[in-house]
Amino acid sequence: MTMDDLDTEIAYLMNQLEGEPGDLHEIQFRLHQILSTFRAEGMPVPENLAKMEKDLDARFARNSGG
Repeated sequence: MTMDDLDTEIAYLMNQLEGEPGDLHEIQFRLHQILSTFRAEGMPVPENLAKMEKDLDARFARNSGG
């Protein structure tokens, strides 16, 4: 995935969260993919995306009773 692809995906996710979020599971899945790419490439994970990942993970853990 190129940096342009990552930028596009991040912009899409941010728009989804700011507007009608739609399927939060899809957003979480795509966010995990993006951040996995950052980590695999040894790039620093943007703080706001790491927080978003943590918040979504916690939300789904609460909703699933875990």
